[in-house]
This record gives sequence, C-alpha cells and structure tokens, in this order.
Amino acid sequence: MEGEIFPQVLWRLGPLQFTDTLVTSVALTLVLWLAGWWLSRHLRLHPGPLQTAVEAAVLAMEDAVRDLVPRYVEQVAPFIMGLWWFLLAANLIGLIPGLQSPTRDLSITSALALLVFLSVHWFGIRTQGLGYLRHYLQPFPFLLPFHLVSEITRTVALAVRLFGNMMSLDLVALIVLMLAGFLVPVPVLMLHVVEALVQAYIFGMLALVYIAGGIQAHEAKALQKGESQ
Repeated sequence: MEGEIFPQVLWRLGPLQFTDTLVTSVALTLVLWLAGWWLSRHLRLHPGPLQTAVEAAVLAMEDAVRDLVPRYVEQVAPFIMGLWWFLLAANLIGLIPGLQSPTRDLSITSALALLVFLSVHWFGIRTQGLGYLRHYLQPFPFLLPFHLVSEITRTVALAVRLFGNMMSLDLVALIVLMLAGFLVPVPVLMLHVVEALVQAYIFGMLALVYIAGGIQAHEAKALQKGESQ
C-alpha cells in the first residue's frame, strides 16, 4: 500500500532521487508537446470531433485569461493553457492502472507552485519593467517583510492545496476499493474525474489571478498617478 500512495524512487544520482512521479511528469510534458505539435499541423477547415473539442477547450481557457488580463492575452495565455493541460493530464493519469498521478507528490506540486511564483514576477517585470518591484515598498517601505512573507505563504499554500487534495483523493479511492472490491468502481472513478478537473481548474485560476494581480496592481497605481496629475 505504501508504494501505491507514496512516490517510488526508481534510481539515485548522488543526493538526487528520480521518482516515478518525476518520470511520469517528464513523459506527460513530452506527450502534450507532441500532441500540440501534431494537432497544429493537422487543422482542418471542417474540423472533426477531436479538433472541435480541443478548439472549444482552448477558446474557454483563452476567454478566462481575457476576462482578467484583456491587454495581455497573447503573453499570458500560453503559460496558463500549458499549466491547465498539464494539470488535467497529471490529475487524470492516475486512472490508468499501474500509473500514479504526479500531483500526489509534494515535490511536483512544489515545483509547479514555484513556477507560478516565478511567472508572476516574470510577467510583472515584462509588462511593467523593473519598476514593478516597487510595489513591495508600497504603501510604506517597512512593509517589505510582510509582502515577502505573503508571497512565500501563498506559494506554499498553492503547492500543499493541490498535493493534499490529490493525495487524499487517491487514498480514499484506494481504501474504498480495498473495502468494497470492484463493486463500486464507477462512482469512485467518477469522483476521481470530477475532483481532478476541479483541482486543475482551481490551481490554474489561482495562478491566473496571481499574475493578473501583479500586472493590474501596478496599472491601477499608474492610472491613479495619471489622474492626479
């Protein structure tokens, strides 16, 4: 049971450990990249069911980005869409016998949260320049430590939230299957699918909100400064 809940170390390289969840994450990234490359080169004027479904999902994601950062859709949408597609695949791959969801590994969710943390400042600096960093000194410079603590805590919360939900989901599914055998596989699978979709949506939306907050906070101050002049 331990091997079904916790990540398994496949091999070691000095202090580095390569787990099954890391290998699955890298494989998923490659598969998603190849799928995107293949789909982009086989677009049809009269789309089939697969192209229609993918286009509908992409348009829905793009609309979500446009609602929060309408002026920066082209810059932000690729990152958010990539994050959503990866989380969907990572959360759902646990349904395949013999595979485990990478997002039940705290190291994977921490890496994703760190990526979101870096992207917030990347997009902030890219759109506003280095002046973006001045918001850490607003409204008073002595509040800088509190801003830094806030950044760290929300990043940790983002990682722990996804890890905790996916780990508990896998644990509950495993316990139910052990107690009831395969008499209730369909409800358990449906619960897994719904929860996986919800957790992917929440993580992606939080990342989008953090990025939009970093961009729009500076814009609001610039607008207020312009109006006062």
